Amino acid sequence: MRRVAIVGGGPAGLMAAEALASTLEATAGLSSNGLEVAVFDAMPSVGRKFLIAGKGGMNITHSEPISDFKARYGRRENQLSPMLDTFGPEQLRAWIHDLGIATFVGTSGRVFPVEMKAAPLLRTWLHRLRQQGVHFHVRHRWLGWQGPAGDGCLLFSTPAGEVRVQADAVILALGGGSWAKLGSDGAWVPLLAAQGVSVAPLKPSNCGFDVTWSPHFRQRFAGQPVKSVVARIAGRAQQGEFNITASGVEGGLIYALSAPLRDALESAGAAALTLDLAPDRSLARLTTELSRPQGRDSLANHLRRRLGLDGVKAGLLRELCPFTTLTAGPASLAAAIKALPLPVIAPRPLDEAISTAGGVRFEALDKALMLQNLPGVFCAGEMLDWEAPTGGYLLTACLTSGRAAGLGARTWLASLALHSA
Repeated sequence: MRRVAIVGGGPAGLMAAEALASTLEATAGLSSNGLEVAVFDAMPSVGRKFLIAGKGGMNITHSEPISDFKARYGRRENQLSPMLDTFGPEQLRAWIHDLGIATFVGTSGRVFPVEMKAAPLLRTWLHRLRQQGVHFHVRHRWLGWQGPAGDGCLLFSTPAGEVRVQADAVILALGGGSWAKLGSDGAWVPLLAAQGVSVAPLKPSNCGFDVTWSPHFRQRFAGQPVKSVVARIAGRAQQGEFNITASGVEGGLIYALSAPLRDALESAGAAALTLDLAPDRSLARLTTELSRPQGRDSLANHLRRRLGLDGVKAGLLRELCPFTTLTAGPASLAAAIKALPLPVIAPRPLDEAISTAGGVRFEALDKALMLQNLPGVFCAGEMLDWEAPTGGYLLTACLTSGRAAGLGARTWLASLALHSA
């Protein structure tokens, strides 16, 4: 009996198991009683990050046109596109429906389960995998290989001591480097690097950033949302909202632009978002309104009465604008409101990020996601070198790459069976 060891019980690893277990019918020498699929995970249970991510509403995928969807993966669009052609947003929704989980499309185009929770989906999925014969081994932390990596003997640390597992094929789905307490700690990076696998450094993605706030601004506005603004950087513009934190900024608008912000910090040592605090009004209209007599009003009252600009937005204007700009006249003040620089000094630590960039480079893999210098070893999920914004793109790429790795392992094992026949 041939054995496939899947290391990592997140969405990518579970989908790899399904791709194998649901196709155990006799094919090229492999049959349902000739292949064992086993999932190993370091945590006490599988799918922990999946469950936590789903607490806020389990965003599964997105309903936008597939060409726009693929473009969300930036420089790795070409590598992920073939996988998305066979298992993209539409196929993913059909797969979830087959599990008996109904979905709906939200007003933003995002796709959710009707129950808005991850737990029912995960429970049903695991039940089906067990029925298909998949074995689960938790509290098994992967330590690498015993002896040459190509011989398939995996080494695990368990509460009962070290365990060695022989496998004919291995699928690594170990996640990125964020949320270490849920299992994605990036400990696999040196293990693969020691085998000559090309790994791009892990970096925070969909993350917050540090800003040097004044003590007064921090004390007054930390925790408050900044709503209905447009942020720009590197030719990209995004409308939305974000939150002020004691150390800087976070939230959906910041996450959406985190990649160009992070890259600008790396390349130039400095980066700033340009904020439009009044996106529904033109520069000319703002200038006209601010040109009206101020009378005895303070600047704060003038902004509030003429523009409705107060609270945290007015606070940002005072915090980030030189006094000379604030007092230089209506045109200068209006220009600042429409293009307010928000300098950031560093991304938040990797472990706080929603996801990570970097990982196993696609150049180290073949089209079936098998490592070119380690035959029989496949990689999938967030440990691959890609990144995407939130909105269902992260989960979809994890699932489609997990499926691709599972199918790749099945094909590779079938070829071994043919050669040994």
